[in-house]
Amino acid sequence: MQPVTNRSLVLLTSLAMLGFAANSVLCRMALDSTHIDAASFTAIRLAAAALVLWLLLRLRGGASLRVAGNWISAVALFVYAAAFSLAYRELSTGTGALLLFGAVQLTMMVIAFARGERLDALQATGYALAIGGVAFLLLPGVTAPALKEALMMLVAGMAWGIYTLRGQGSGDATATTAGNFMRTLPLAAAMMLMMHAGIRLDARGVALAIASGAIASGIGYALWYSVLPQLSATRSATVQLSVPLLAAAGGIALMAEPITPRLSIAALAILGGIGCVLRQRRSNGIGRHSRRRGPSRG
Repeated sequence: MQPVTNRSLVLLTSLAMLGFAANSVLCRMALDSTHIDAASFTAIRLAAAALVLWLLLRLRGGASLRVAGNWISAVALFVYAAAFSLAYRELSTGTGALLLFGAVQLTMMVIAFARGERLDALQATGYALAIGGVAFLLLPGVTAPALKEALMMLVAGMAWGIYTLRGQGSGDATATTAGNFMRTLPLAAAMMLMMHAGIRLDARGVALAIASGAIASGIGYALWYSVLPQLSATRSATVQLSVPLLAAAGGIALMAEPITPRLSIAALAILGGIGCVLRQRRSNGIGRHSRRRGPSRG
């Protein structure tokens, strides 16, 4: 794949971040204000994304009809999507997005550490601050989020962090994303069978799930995979810090969700702590090492 220009990189990355935030808003709207259940939302979302990506491959035609990706990435994608929907049954849009992308960044940092990167004093302080922010958000109290759903969102974030890191070595972004989404479909079907007693559908919920899958997920994730080869692990982690703020803004504007003092303090701690780690990583040159990538894993 040919490198994109800086202007295109900024545009495509911005659109991908809007897609990520839109997923939080659409999922929360569906599960909060319609009758659709989490398993059905997940399955419809994944199926709509797979269909749109398959159609994009058909439109390109020729050799590009090859579907790439692999099962490891597909499982990570499914775990993210399933846990994401189950978590948003009780979490507000902003809280869910903050937990999700806090877990994404922390997962990517742990993997970087396992690959040989080491934390200096500022990075260690920032990491501890971010962990403390998550812990503070989950402490029992009147405004604490539901613990079960909060833990599910942390699992979703860990799965998305793994999926993001695997995407950095991908080649054809559309073919890779299409293959990964197609491989999630039998997993989504199994989830619906396991939760069949709670299956509920309505027209608005289905429409929101289709929008989440076809636009925010299918097209949004293809855009993300297309720019990942041009981003270091540090930069890809940094730009995702915008998503909780975008998602919270969407929740406030569309669902009149409040911003609680607990959420505000936790957001400052989590995003500020992660920012310290990433800022120092850029300054000491570690981010440059993340550009040394192996073969495509899709």
